[in-house]
Amino acid sequence: MEHPSPLEPQVPEPPRPPTTDRRDSSARAGAVTSALLLAGGRSRRTGTDKRLLTLAGRPLVLRAIDFLSRRFADVTVSVSSGDPLDLGDAAGRVSVVPDAWPGASPLAGLASGLRALDRPLFAMAADLAFPQPAALDRVLAAWDESIDVCLPIVDDGHEPLFAVYHPRCLAPMERLLRAGEHRIAAAFPELRVHYVRFLDASPFRNVNTMDDYATARRLADADRRPFPGPTPAAAGPPLVAIVGKSGTGKTTFVERLIPELLALGLCVGTIKHDAHDFEIDHPGKDSYRHGAAGARAYAIASPSRLAFVTQLHEELPVVEIARRFYPGFDLVVAEGYKRSAPHRVELFRRDAGHRERLLEPEESLALVTDTDLSHRHRFRLDDPAALAAFLVMRLESLGRY
Repeated sequence: MEHPSPLEPQVPEPPRPPTTDRRDSSARAGAVTSALLLAGGRSRRTGTDKRLLTLAGRPLVLRAIDFLSRRFADVTVSVSSGDPLDLGDAAGRVSVVPDAWPGASPLAGLASGLRALDRPLFAMAADLAFPQPAALDRVLAAWDESIDVCLPIVDDGHEPLFAVYHPRCLAPMERLLRAGEHRIAAAFPELRVHYVRFLDASPFRNVNTMDDYATARRLADADRRPFPGPTPAAAGPPLVAIVGKSGTGKTTFVERLIPELLALGLCVGTIKHDAHDFEIDHPGKDSYRHGAAGARAYAIASPSRLAFVTQLHEELPVVEIARRFYPGFDLVVAEGYKRSAPHRVELFRRDAGHRERLLEPEESLALVTDTDLSHRHRFRLDDPAALAAFLVMRLESLGRY
């Protein structure tokens, strides 16, 4: 859903009686217990599906679901009927309402949610970078049953995508949609609207452009500086292995998958499995001579790179490598480990010379293929972006091993 800028053009506040000081206890009896997340559009201005862009290793849409789930008994996600959203790890925690009107606008999603739920709800855009509990508390505290819309106002702009809406809003909203009007504020003259004044717009800043996203990433990642090291983390990073029989093109596919993951804002590490012995250093180099002289482990370091080489008594499991050397990474992609990796995506290519796949369908998270082999999560070989979107919505479960 294409959201308006954080400060939508101000519509004059309608001449309604003040609501802040004239409430009684009966009006406050109906607390808002439901939330509607407006997540119906991919965004044209970012050039990618901004719902999947990550901050601190979590997609915007899942961050928003997390935020709302901490406060509301039930959370519903509004999506475009023609563009279903894979909710990944959150699929079992929320309900989904498709937009009943074409246009993929916030107004269409809001009206669809009000029609489906038929109760007061708090509506929020899925692309808010840093929604704040204190701001939510202020809006909820200012609402009562006599109010149709309760929303923040900052300077001369209001925030309709962080607001409480009563089902009484539905009729005027439906009339606007039938007329082809998609501005939420166009319904306000017919409604009882209460404005909650804020001095700071930061709780309502959304991600409309890649510049917005870059700014949000700088803020979110200020204290996140992943650094590989030999100390195992308490919990391992999300880990997925790309597996397949020889000649299927695993390395080539990983090469194409990594840029798609990076485009979603992930910090990605990789592990390449070698079933045989290997030599990464070169005879004659100073570092090689350290090892040849008997050092059990040695490192070579420069201002921009670090390589650590050690001898092993036995092979380290891939999960131990991920925990030990990739703390703080958003995702580790392994190539190989076809039997030991906890989460595996199989590649099966038609002309690789194999008649059968490596794994049974229930043994793999997904199948990437140019054949018609069946799998509940099947992706095309020529579409690594689709697999990247699938994985980014499952980082939580990929971290369980």
